[in-house]
Amino acid sequence: MIDDFVSDATRRMDKSVEAAAHEFNTVRTGRASAALLDRIQVDYYGTPTPLQQLATINVPEPRMITVQPYDPGSIKAIERAILESDLGLTPSNDGKVVRLPIPQLTEERRKELVKVVRHLAEEGRVAVRNVRRDVMHDLKELVKNGDVGDDEERRAEDRVQKLTDEHVAKIEDLLKRKEAEIMEV
Repeated sequence: MIDDFVSDATRRMDKSVEAAAHEFNTVRTGRASAALLDRIQVDYYGTPTPLQQLATINVPEPRMITVQPYDPGSIKAIERAILESDLGLTPSNDGKVVRLPIPQLTEERRKELVKVVRHLAEEGRVAVRNVRRDVMHDLKELVKNGDVGDDEERRAEDRVQKLTDEHVAKIEDLLKRKEAEIMEV
């Protein structure tokens, strides 16, 4: 029974780390990446729709992203959504394709992006700690109901704490790599 809780905690913590890694990919560095546009929601006929569902996103060169809508009528809505996002990109279109030139990052903008990434990392750490809190609560319930003894509970708590530390360390590692990538000139 305790092993079920620990394996569930492992699975949920792994998902938290994956989510943090995915969020890191949506933060802009000096290079063009299709993942930058993952968070963009376009108001498509009154419905917020992910940009990936409305267009083909390509990276033809290191400092350029192209967005080719499936429906040419949605090009203005796509442009507006990109302009209103926190990416700081200025789209231009030729009626068929939206081009997003990726400018060099200024030192000030790099520092802002590092703050954004640190905030995302903190959210990931909080998610991992929330999983730990839930499992610890479940273990205390088992002891209260008399299903397991205090010693077993303490050993399980130690295992869950080790898992938590490992997953937080993974997020820290991802954070360090992303910060280095952002600050790289």
